[in-house]
Amino acid sequence: MPSEGLAPAGTSPQRSRLTFASLLLPAAARAAYKQWIPNTNFETASNWDKERVPCASDVIHFEKNKVLSVFVGSTHAVTEMFLPLNGELLLAPGAGFAAFDGSWDAGCGSAVFQALWLFSHHFYPPRGWGPGNSPSPPLLSLIPGAVLRFADAEQRSWFDPALWQDVSAAGGQEPAGRIFSVDEERVPCQYDDVIFQPETSFRVNLDSSQPVIRLRSISLMGQELSSAEAWAEYLGGPSAPRQFHGNGTLQVTGARCPHSSGCACGNTQDGHRICASLLGAAGCPALPCQSPLRPLGHCCGVCGAVVTLDFTPDFDLQKYQDRVVQAWLSLPKYEGVQMAISKVQSAQSFLGLLPRGSVPVIQIVLVDGGAGEQAGTAAQQLATDLVGDIAQHGAALGISSSRMEVATGSTLGGHSGGRAARRIAAGTVLGLLSGLLVLGGVLFLYRKGKLSDKGFDNPMFDVEPLDSGSVEEAPQELVPQAPPMFYLNPLYDPSETET
Repeated sequence: MPSEGLAPAGTSPQRSRLTFASLLLPAAARAAYKQWIPNTNFETASNWDKERVPCASDVIHFEKNKVLSVFVGSTHAVTEMFLPLNGELLLAPGAGFAAFDGSWDAGCGSAVFQALWLFSHHFYPPRGWGPGNSPSPPLLSLIPGAVLRFADAEQRSWFDPALWQDVSAAGGQEPAGRIFSVDEERVPCQYDDVIFQPETSFRVNLDSSQPVIRLRSISLMGQELSSAEAWAEYLGGPSAPRQFHGNGTLQVTGARCPHSSGCACGNTQDGHRICASLLGAAGCPALPCQSPLRPLGHCCGVCGAVVTLDFTPDFDLQKYQDRVVQAWLSLPKYEGVQMAISKVQSAQSFLGLLPRGSVPVIQIVLVDGGAGEQAGTAAQQLATDLVGDIAQHGAALGISSSRMEVATGSTLGGHSGGRAARRIAAGTVLGLLSGLLVLGGVLFLYRKGKLSDKGFDNPMFDVEPLDSGSVEEAPQELVPQAPPMFYLNPLYDPSETET
């Protein structure tokens, strides 16, 4: 057993507290709370290969070379247990392990095991056990304990959206509503608060393409760490390297998004990790609409509409979201429509071809539950309503312009708005570029002397023009009516015909 194999959990967990000042912050500046779902607790059945918590007669195996942090919340009777070389058992107050004394823990083990235990105790009561006191050994002693192995938690990635859930500031799960997030925003963003549930242990793979993974705060064992100093102190302790591994580095900033228009999530560099974790080998599902839209930050296409807004400093993301929810999403005709709205970085290009950085825009993704030809039609109607409202009130809302893309199941719906315009623009630009290339080629040849106002020079034949006097003195029949023209035949050698 390693020297740190049994370590006390420390002080009893305390929940993080909200101050009155935090409730007065503007909604758009308030960070989202994302909670890590899985744990490495001893009492979690899914952490064991047989999908149950070990019984007293079982043999418990922790892989020798696995790095683990395991929280133990109660006392367990143990027959035999193999511990890892580099791990820790975090014991809650009153928790621990004791040697198995032959008694039975109610509710533990299979129905067959329980039946045999009862049968054994009925015919061979405990006082009769022992040498010379029992005609035969209890049936229970003939049943070997099962071998239970602790599951591997090494591949639980920070960038797997399925391992996170949105929660309230108090830690309760947010109810599913009309607002959803694109996939890159389903894992913690740079201004989010991260929560690991109190009285849990965990192991997270931080492999990342980012130099650092920024967070506003992180809560561990009920204690919120919201400063670089507090986080550095925790990293210096024994638990951190057993809970976090991989090439990524978490950085706690304590900073909130400073803009009322919102802030980009910051997970674009790890978008491929997010999609790989989310989709696996299955890939994206088939959709009923033609040419599904691919929103920025989302792994798969969608049927519905994407509205992109250019904004001014007066734009307030949270206020506009509330406006859409109250004025449109609450209407019966939009009952099945869901919306994702956030600030994203939209790539820009020169003439539609050459990349030239990115600019922040507000992306609104609208999807509905329509099937077949109805897929995306309700979202399309809502997008049309939003664009019409922006045309009337955009200046007051801090919106300078908007554009819309649509993909529906209807053969008459198709794409409209921005994508069709971009296709037309791309065709026009390609035509202009082709013309410019031809003109540039002609100019190049002219400057090199290969092209003049008399036409192309013939490098194979150069004729000195006759002066005017010689022409007048020459016989009429010898004066050429036009410059002689001929080409050398590379397959014919004129020297062979000379005599």
